[in-house]
Amino acid sequence: MINQHSENLPNTQLKKAPLEGYKFSWFDWFCLWYPPGWLILFNRHWQHYQNDPEGWNWLEYGLFLIPGGFYLALLSRWLRLGFRSPRKEIGEFDPKYQQAFGEEVLGPIVKYYFRGELQQVENLPPTGPLIVAMNHAGMCFPWDFLTLGYLLTEAQGWVVQPVTNPALFEHPWVIWWLPSKWSQVLGGVRAELDDFEAAIAQGKILLYAPEGIRGPLKGWKRRYQLQKFDVSFIQLSDRYQVPILPVVCIGSEFLHPWTVNFTKLQRLVKLPFLPFSPLMFALILFPSMGIWAMRTRLRYFIQPLEQVGLKTHSGKRRVAIYQQAQKLREKLQIQITLMVNK
Repeated sequence: MINQHSENLPNTQLKKAPLEGYKFSWFDWFCLWYPPGWLILFNRHWQHYQNDPEGWNWLEYGLFLIPGGFYLALLSRWLRLGFRSPRKEIGEFDPKYQQAFGEEVLGPIVKYYFRGELQQVENLPPTGPLIVAMNHAGMCFPWDFLTLGYLLTEAQGWVVQPVTNPALFEHPWVIWWLPSKWSQVLGGVRAELDDFEAAIAQGKILLYAPEGIRGPLKGWKRRYQLQKFDVSFIQLSDRYQVPILPVVCIGSEFLHPWTVNFTKLQRLVKLPFLPFSPLMFALILFPSMGIWAMRTRLRYFIQPLEQVGLKTHSGKRRVAIYQQAQKLREKLQIQITLMVNK
């Protein structure tokens, strides 16, 4: 089921439309429970629906599963593509593919691995548009966002789109892991002001991290300590009269525990963060585990809806916006502290 605002979404079609949806084989179930296999599962699902001649093949998938094999698979694919990287194609959001991915791949991961659940669902509004603002952590692939998006779709039938760091669209490492159009087709909105504002203006339901990249960057020592909020979501909420739905996530800090970020090295490779922990030894042997995370229980506590209406003169508007963001941050921090200490 798609909400009333889905009329604004592009009516794209899958390039390849099989009569049946994706069915898990024994190999897919093996990949689901074997950490280096998640990347295989994502790509196999994509290739079921999309023509992707430049994607990974069966020989390369087999190499993913052995220590150090990913490097041989990378070399094989590079040679097969004629000594070049995969093409950076621009894709459009396809709600049909988002639905298929959610039901066929994301659902089992959310239910049986991350054990995602919504709490205080009585605070959910019947429909959008909305800015769903959530604390973001884990220093890993954004599983806290993907899980919440899936749960909201299951509960309300919403079409939910996450605001995503541009690195997930175009970083040279990411386009080797995942199909070049994967984030866009699944509904990712670039975390840039113009793209964010355009999505708000179209009345979409957006997942947004007010802390920005500062959330995952804080590392294990400062877990469950909210960082400074950006104020752009308050500005846009007020301008377009779009309410904010705050959500507190408990469990996301354990997606990649014991992490620290080496800032200088992270900037050198131009990644939003570069986590180091005891788990990184496994990642060196199995780079395909870059989208994997530790098993945890992701609980989402829906807070009362926030209506932003800044009745101030232009001279005091900036101050009012900052105060509103700070007030919301303090409210969420209190809730996080209470839930963590229960």
